[in-house]
Amino acid sequence: MKRIGVIGGGQLAWMMASAAQELGLELVIQTPHTSDVAVGLAVETVLAEVDDVSATATLATKCDVITFENEFVDLDRLGKLATTEDVCFIPPLAALAPLLDKYTQRCYLRDLGLPVPKFAPLTDSELPLGFEFPVVIKARRNGYDGQGTFIIKDKSALTDLYHRYPDTPFLIEEFVEFDRELAIIAARGVNGDVVTYPILETQQEDQVCRRVFTLQDLPEEIVQTCNSIASKLLTSLGAFGVFGIELFATRDGKVLVNEIAPRTHNSGHLTIEACATSQFSQLIRAVAGLPLGSTALTCGGAVMVNLLGYEDTHSDYLAKRHQLSAIPNSYVHWYRKQESRIGRKLGHVTILVGTDPQSDRQDYRAQAENLARQVAAIWDE
Repeated sequence: MKRIGVIGGGQLAWMMASAAQELGLELVIQTPHTSDVAVGLAVETVLAEVDDVSATATLATKCDVITFENEFVDLDRLGKLATTEDVCFIPPLAALAPLLDKYTQRCYLRDLGLPVPKFAPLTDSELPLGFEFPVVIKARRNGYDGQGTFIIKDKSALTDLYHRYPDTPFLIEEFVEFDRELAIIAARGVNGDVVTYPILETQQEDQVCRRVFTLQDLPEEIVQTCNSIASKLLTSLGAFGVFGIELFATRDGKVLVNEIAPRTHNSGHLTIEACATSQFSQLIRAVAGLPLGSTALTCGGAVMVNLLGYEDTHSDYLAKRHQLSAIPNSYVHWYRKQESRIGRKLGHVTILVGTDPQSDRQDYRAQAENLARQVAAIWDE
């Protein structure tokens, strides 16, 4: 494979394009705006909405295979395109089918025997039998970065939500009292091999990922459980490519699967600097049919902090970015978006801690947390 098509042109496609260039491959993207960040690195652009299947047919004529930046696609019409025009999609559309709707995703995970929180479709404004407040309500399609996710604490809030969004299908799930939230990035190559990255801890604010840390103290039993979940899921789906898997580690030592993203994932951004092969390079390798790369850490530890918008403005925050870049072993990725909005992901910074990935005698986590506080002091000032 020499030319890879990507549906989507945001920061994930932008980081894919950089990885493709390093491997001597080219990206062609389908995205609606010339200002979208990946346009500058793509060899060609099809200007169209990501769910415009006729535009995807055009994209298919310009590349050898097509992959995805996001899940906002018309799977039924893409299926017809794959059949009639013999278009190759990775991940395969059959692997995406059970995952794009959060309710069918949960059903698939449950039926596969993977541990998930208690859940049900929300069919009216009444709390389903077996649930008690607080509960979590999620839009079944197209939710991201906290959008479409609500923590509901009482009957009046549930009634208000149901009537505010009368046409939105929702999933309801139990509120999990977790010890911490985990994420694992997993890849499966065209030969069926599955590789997993070191398990990460994610910290959310208002249902948006704010910080990601590498871990030293995770019990081996939890590590094995997470790796087993990833391998079983990708193998069962017959998936190729990179998947992000979000999990809850509960206070009694259990692991529950929260959500699956069938693409590169925000929690894996630190792999660009902290691992031998980034998640983006791994995706390009899988899509192009190349051998998968090593997922090993190349440092003692790392922290990634998302740079979220805190105001409505058109500033590029250059002074703040220079301050962040001055932190030793820091790598600032700026997504070049045209405007800032509250909660919008404008970029991220990864900071490496320690030079010996084999050493377990230093408390890299304490250093990483201190660095995260430094980032907050600069960015949120």
